[in-house]
Parts: sequence; structure tokens; C-alpha cells
Amino acid sequence: MPRQSLPVNQAPSPESAAAIDSETLFRRYASFVAGFLYRLGAREADLEDLVQDVFMTAHRKGGYLPGAASPTTFLARLALETRLSEKRRSLRWQLSHHEQLATHTVGPEATTPEHALSLQQAAGHMQQALDRMEPTTRAVFVLFELEGQDCDAIASGLEMKVGTVYSRLHTARKEFRAHIADAQRDAGTTASAERPIGARKSKP
Repeated sequence: MPRQSLPVNQAPSPESAAAIDSETLFRRYASFVAGFLYRLGAREADLEDLVQDVFMTAHRKGGYLPGAASPTTFLARLALETRLSEKRRSLRWQLSHHEQLATHTVGPEATTPEHALSLQQAAGHMQQALDRMEPTTRAVFVLFELEGQDCDAIASGLEMKVGTVYSRLHTARKEFRAHIADAQRDAGTTASAERPIGARKSKP
């Protein structure tokens, strides 16, 4: 499979029950794979090479074959394996892309500077919560909560039992809620610390 440039702003097409060759997979799902890898913590500078690796693997496997896994969960498993291999090769797993994540997660449009800041902060909290999760748990959470995949397709795509998917999803949700609660508590503490001495407090 020759090296190709990533499609720009191309949304995945509807899931298909038919076989899909690697060239068509790339055209339809390169954007999805790039976004999925990004949510798994891949640096933006590495995305193109990682996406190419994923689709080279898909090419060697003969493309997507119909089954319980959807095209996206099939590719998600390959992307997860690629990300873990890349992580093992690198001693550094530095994640400093919260501003970039805002565009990938909530879109580039913001109506006001305050709205833009709010979106950036929300995306930052989301990424921080994802960063704390074990990679497979993180993949399940992203596929279910952010990509809308069902548990059966996730189980087949990631080659795990459905019960394991539910268990990891439960764990991920618990960790996510705990992180958001911590972030909100820290924000409240910061706001209290910054309040001028003697300032009136609003009533609850």
C-alpha cells in the first residue's frame, strides 16, 4: 500500500456490512483513526506516521472483513496496538496538547473568547482524565462514549469478552467522574484563594 496523505476534515462513512479493501478503508476512516490515536495520547507530530502504520497493517490483513466488529472497531484495535508499540519504543510519553485537543474534541468554532476558553478548559480536563486511564480501558471509553460504538462491536474489534468491555467501561466512567470532581474542587479552591480579603460571598 503506497504512502498517502491524510484526508482533511473527512468524516467516516456509515458502517458497512460488506468487505472493505485497505484503500477504501483509508479514504473513509483515516480521519477517524487519526482522532482515535490522538485521544489515546499520540502526539500530533507523530499522527501521520502512526496512521500510515495502522493502514499498512490493515492492508497486510486483507482489509476489513464483515463480522461482529465494525470497520471502526477493527481499525481501533489496530490503532491501539500501534500506539502501544510506539509507546514501548519511546521512553517519553509526553502529552502537552490540551489546546489542540479542543479542536479535535469539540470543534474549532467558539462564539466568544470566554466560550473558547471554556472549551479549551473542558478539553483539557477530558484529556487529563483520559491520560490517567490504562490504555485498553481508555480505548473502550473513547469508542463507547466519544465514538458511539456498541459494546458488542467494541468487544469484537478489541478481541475481548463483552463482560470485560462492560467492566472496563464501568472503571473508566468511575475514574473520569473522580477526575472531573477533583478538577472542580481544585477550581473552587483556586477561586476562593483569589477572592479579595473581605469580599462578600454570594449566598448558596
